[in-house]
Amino acid sequence: MHTFKATGKLYLIPTTLGNTPPLDVLPHTVKQIIEQIDEYIVENDKTARAFIKSITPEKSQPNLILHTLNKYTESSDIPGFLNACMNGKSIGILSEAGAPGIADPGAEVVAAAHRRGIQVVPLVGPSSILMAMMGSGLNGQNFAFNGYLPIDKQERRKEIKRLERISAELNQAQSFIETPYRNNKMLEELSKTLNDQTQLCVACDISLPTEYIITKSISEWGSNLPDLHKRPAIFIIQKIG
Repeated sequence: MHTFKATGKLYLIPTTLGNTPPLDVLPHTVKQIIEQIDEYIVENDKTARAFIKSITPEKSQPNLILHTLNKYTESSDIPGFLNACMNGKSIGILSEAGAPGIADPGAEVVAAAHRRGIQVVPLVGPSSILMAMMGSGLNGQNFAFNGYLPIDKQERRKEIKRLERISAELNQAQSFIETPYRNNKMLEELSKTLNDQTQLCVACDISLPTEYIITKSISEWGSNLPDLHKRPAIFIIQKIG
């Protein structure tokens, strides 16, 4: 049986994917863990505090210890975020939206925890990538998440065609995301670049009242494209055969 070096645990705490009441989409376990923990690794101090308050209004905000993990964080700072675990105190990672470690900088902290013998405990909650895949009707047995595609128009077009080719060769659904304010341009690019018979799933506002998950071939989409401006979205393509 494996023995962990640290007695404190690292909890991966999911958040909502938008302005949904947290306990409508998160299990009670999340509330229980947040009630117990006062130290967190977060992307944004303000939104993390607001989320914690929405879950546990009675928790003392001044007692919270928050470590910021974003694109400006030095890799050398990350091991220090876990010192509390080595001293027997559990801490949590909060994503800005959805599940920590998936399309999220939290993966670096989790890797550091494994190296230091800290038990990692992922909690159940919404993951837009998995929920989009679930609702797409595309190949849930074989799929890949590709993050962001290139910004340069020519490079992006080449990457779209490459993913379409791989999807046909491997019978593998290919998913990716875009910065929300560029979603409409991405959707237009997909409609112009992909083969008419390639399947395209557009999944946005997942778990929100305005949720939209539709899969059709490019020819079926035609020019009737939804307005995705500033709406969090996942795109999934698959060329059959």
